[in-house]
Amino acid sequence: MHKVVIADTSCLIVLQKLELLIVLKNLYTEVLITSAIAEEYSLPLPHWIEIKNPLSSVTKAFESSLDPGEASAIALAAEIPEAILILDGLQARRVAAQLSLNYTGTLGVLAKAKKKGLIESIKPILSKLRELNFRISSEVEEDILIHCNEK
Repeated sequence: MHKVVIADTSCLIVLQKLELLIVLKNLYTEVLITSAIAEEYSLPLPHWIEIKNPLSSVTKAFESSLDPGEASAIALAAEIPEAILILDGLQARRVAAQLSLNYTGTLGVLAKAKKKGLIESIKPILSKLRELNFRISSEVEEDILIHCNEK
């Protein structure tokens, strides 16, 4: 199990809207975000989310193709090899993969929460995500349901 997670803004927003932000605390020992992510999120943060900024200026290299939150999360993850990134944006995931960083998405976090018994069922959550206009391909939805033993 990864002890340190770096969450991007989209993950925080989606989990907050689902009233499931607490799953981050229950799945990971340390939940980090950067000040750029905190600014994008713009809501009060729970006390257990720590703001930590990357030490290097690598963030600037990513800002041409990523938003500031994604760029800063990737730069921070590059400095914390044991961390796992939570990224939903395709371009951000491509950059993370090119840098050989560990990453997942919000759906991966929800599937892990289901497997650990933190949420009862993934199916109603997927319905709520569609209502929130969170884009999920039918293939990904099918894979999640199979992975969570709900198909």
